[in-house]
Amino acid sequence: MEAYYQKLTEQLLEKNPELPTGRARTWVELLCSDFESTSAKAGVDYRGMEYTAKLVSQLIESYGDKLHLFAAKNPKYADLLNDSDDTLN
Repeated sequence: MEAYYQKLTEQLLEKNPELPTGRARTWVELLCSDFESTSAKAGVDYRGMEYTAKLVSQLIESYGDKLHLFAAKNPKYADLLNDSDDTLN
């Protein structure tokens, strides 16, 4: 799982170099977790981390450069994505 998170974090940082590393990692973990929990609630069988990583990779390619706009408009993620714990690249 760690290897997937690392690869996805690097992908997100390439797509959105303005994100600090810590925040990019948080985004990756949130996207993976949200996808897996939503799928489970819908009764979809777990397809594994490889499937989740593929979907999150597609999300990063499509929206990675705009994630900061989403966080600004969604209070659910505001506390998780504040500036206090960011690690610079």
